[in-house]
Amino acid sequence: MTELLHFLQTMPDWQKAAWFAGCIALCVLLETLIPLARFSYNKLRHDAFNLGLFLFNGIIAAPVVLLTSVVMVWADNQQVGLLYHVDLPVWLELLLAILVLDLVAQYTVHYMLHHVKWMWRLHMVHHADTHVDTTTATRHHPGDLVARLVFAMVTIVAMGIPAVYYLVYRAITPFFGYLTHANIKLPGQLDRLLSFVVVTPDMHKFHHHYQAPWTDSNFGNVFSIWDRVFGTLVYADTADIRYGLDVMDGDRELDFRYQMLSPVDKSIPRRR
Repeated sequence: MTELLHFLQTMPDWQKAAWFAGCIALCVLLETLIPLARFSYNKLRHDAFNLGLFLFNGIIAAPVVLLTSVVMVWADNQQVGLLYHVDLPVWLELLLAILVLDLVAQYTVHYMLHHVKWMWRLHMVHHADTHVDTTTATRHHPGDLVARLVFAMVTIVAMGIPAVYYLVYRAITPFFGYLTHANIKLPGQLDRLLSFVVVTPDMHKFHHHYQAPWTDSNFGNVFSIWDRVFGTLVYADTADIRYGLDVMDGDRELDFRYQMLSPVDKSIPRRR
């Protein structure tokens, strides 16, 4: 375990980028082999738009990412947080860190993005995609991304999560993010069985249905246990799913200006 943590901590940036790219490439390949829906759209244009948003957000949110890194280093040096004051095996500390990050920095903030009015306005961009596939996982408003980073930073400091533990979680999340958004169909029994522990492709697709109450369900990122515990789980027939958002113009899903200004666009109905 120590060797693995050291490897992740010293991993060059190009290897981290290769991991992200590999996760995307694998999911795109699966989309061609076992598609869930047969879309009629310009996939190259669609994917370029979503990946472009990912790069745009990386630039806009860079100061917050830098601040998060500085805070993590400070917390490490000062030994701030719960885990620094308990004596647990490394594997157990890592497991607790992953579970808490998944609960607070993913499930909880995601729930709030749907139920707090101003946060929902930021999150609509993600749901405005009418052709959900692998790259939808990279489609966010910068404000949405910043909210998630802030929750992660608070969780890291409060729990005393070492930077290397956070790196482990950040290595896990892209795989699940891309896989659960990917336009793929796993065997029904396999998907349902896996959904008792982790979020699966079918399970997450209900979250992208264009209308509530399905839109306001299945908030989990890695583990599905949070949705089961808090009663936000939906699992039905994927044939009934229609992607997009009922309050936004689906024909403008690739309109950068429309999407970025949607939080303050008074022509878009406030569903909440």
